[in-house]
Formats: sequence, C-alpha cells, structure tokens
Amino acid sequence: MEDVLDLYTAPHDPLRPLVCFDETSKQLIGESRLPLPVAPGLPARVDYEYVRNGVSNLFMFFAPLENWREVAVSAHRTKVEFAYCMRDLVDRHFPDAVLIVVVMDNLNTHDLSALYEVFEPEEARRIISKLEIHYTPKHGSWLNMAEIELSVLSKQCLDRRIPDQGSLVVETGGWAAERNAAAATVEWRFTTADARIKLKKLYPTIKAQPSLLPESLPNAA
Repeated sequence: MEDVLDLYTAPHDPLRPLVCFDETSKQLIGESRLPLPVAPGLPARVDYEYVRNGVSNLFMFFAPLENWREVAVSAHRTKVEFAYCMRDLVDRHFPDAVLIVVVMDNLNTHDLSALYEVFEPEEARRIISKLEIHYTPKHGSWLNMAEIELSVLSKQCLDRRIPDQGSLVVETGGWAAERNAAAATVEWRFTTADARIKLKKLYPTIKAQPSLLPESLPNAA
C-alpha cells in the first residue's frame, strides 16, 4: 500500500510518467422498440423491454499528472488484450518515455509474462523493459486512481443503454476527449502518513522482545 501511496506524492517527471490502469465491463443493450422523443408536456419515453447484445470490456489508462486518460474497448478480457494494451502504452501513448510507472491490481490477466505469449521474445522484452509495474495490495484496488476514473465514466457516460461496441467506442472516446480537453484529474489526498493512522489495524503489531544479552557481562581480564 505504502509503495503506491509514495508514487502519488512523487514529483512529476515527463520521462517517467505515472499511469494507472484498470478495467471494467459494459453490457450492450439495444431497444426492442423505438424510443419516443421528448414532446410538449411529455418526457422522452423508453420501453422497459430491451435486447441483450453481449458484453464489451473497457480498459482505462489514466495519467493523473498529465491530466490524460484513454479508454480502449474490446470484445474480450484476456491476456492477449492486456498485452496489446501494454504495447500501446509504450509505443502509442508515451513513446518518448524512458520508463513508464504503471499502477494496476493483481487480476489474473495482469501478468507481464502474457507479452511472451503474444509477441516474439525480442518484442516482449522491449516492451517490458519500458514498464515499471506496481501492484495494489489484495482488497486494495481502491488505491488505484484509474478506478476513480472508471466511476466517473460510469456516471457520466455508461449510465444508459448503449446498443453495440461501435457506439461504445464512440461514446467513451468522446467522454475521454472532453475530460482531457478540460484537463480533468484526480486530487489524491490520502498519504502514507494518513494510512499509518487511519488504517493502523492493518499493520502488524510488533511486540517488544526480551534482550538476548545477559544482565551483566564479566569484566575483561
């Protein structure tokens, strides 16, 4: 926990950007009947019945000190998609970085060995050499700022019916572009010092150990 919290207080270094990575899913729902638009004295009306069109996965990249985020949409959530996300992070999003510091949770697909399953060894090693991974602790995914951005995305963009993956790409892309243009970010205030006070019960209790030295030592001859 303290490892991640210390990252959040480190000074900004454009050559070593901090990027938080997380993911969620969105059920795609189509209309069974055409909605009725707003009319004088009447709100828009949507039929309670709907059509299930499957589920899409959303990967969130969020660089809080760069005021930047991007949402990648895919049909699946496997090690393959994770590997391509890491390659995009290195080659497309931060090509000039010396090293990219990545915060993510311990999801089973979030394993850099996946890159060797998807790319040739030389390519996998090239990508991995540009990444410094910091995992949030078990049951501590709330420490990942990307989770906060996903919450904002859910409230501002995903809280309605979206019929297909193409529409989801357009809607999430527009949301991210608007947030980036507004230089929106997360004002993180929880520090290591706070954790040691407010989460004291999570720290191990260290009991005083009796001295192993004898009470008195004989004088040297």
